[in-house]
Amino acid sequence: MEEDNARIGDEFMRQIESIAAYVPYMTCPGNHEQAYNFSNYKNRFSMPGDTEGLWYSWNIGPAHIISFSTEVYFYVDYGVDLIFKQYEWLKKDLEEANRPQNRKIRPWIITMGHRPMYCSNNDEDDCTKFESFVRLGRNDTKAPAPGLEKLFYVYGVDLEIWAHEHSYERLWPVYEFKVFNGSEKYPYINPKAPVHIITGSAGCREKHDGFIPEPRNWSAYRNNDYGYTRMQIVNGTHIYMEQVSDDQSGRVIDSIWLVKDYHDASAWL
Repeated sequence: MEEDNARIGDEFMRQIESIAAYVPYMTCPGNHEQAYNFSNYKNRFSMPGDTEGLWYSWNIGPAHIISFSTEVYFYVDYGVDLIFKQYEWLKKDLEEANRPQNRKIRPWIITMGHRPMYCSNNDEDDCTKFESFVRLGRNDTKAPAPGLEKLFYVYGVDLEIWAHEHSYERLWPVYEFKVFNGSEKYPYINPKAPVHIITGSAGCREKHDGFIPEPRNWSAYRNNDYGYTRMQIVNGTHIYMEQVSDDQSGRVIDSIWLVKDYHDASAWL
């Protein structure tokens, strides 16, 4: 967005105006917005809360949705303290969302962040490493910076949506690199760990990201067609998700029903 003295950002905003003027949308910062301390992102989008849209949450129907910045783990020149500020905010937000009266009204907790904790792409991105910064945190900071996988698990996050990789990948329910399917026949019915979806294939000039030849055991399906993901929060127990391929003229190439009779961390037991 900052390229050519922000003219690229201006043109992008003009191109999406016919949709953005009428359809509500919620944003999440990624690495392409990092220039000048995310100033283009902060000034172009107005999201809830008082964090300049870097992290915030909102409620819709039976869901509590949290948008956060994975970029605080990578652009530490802008302030390593942002890792800790965001972590404490996330913890408080999740505590509030897990109050019995709140979780009864909004049983689903869904997160969205840019860089995934897991992926089976054949690049050197953070998600390809066991010691992922987003997943486990950083130990090279003055005080060790906490990661997010355990936090999201402890507070019973149901669904984690990611991007960054220019591809689509659906994971089995996973925690600490171990698969926790609901059952062999119905892996997404009452799973015993959060479900991760990586949906970063909408397209950009960097083109696709390839995959390693053999998928990891936690990888259920992957595809690098250009496309996008649709999610329908049907009710407090059912979510439907499908991946649409633009390369195949809008054909749905993957879909799942995520079904949970129980939410919060007790669902993992």
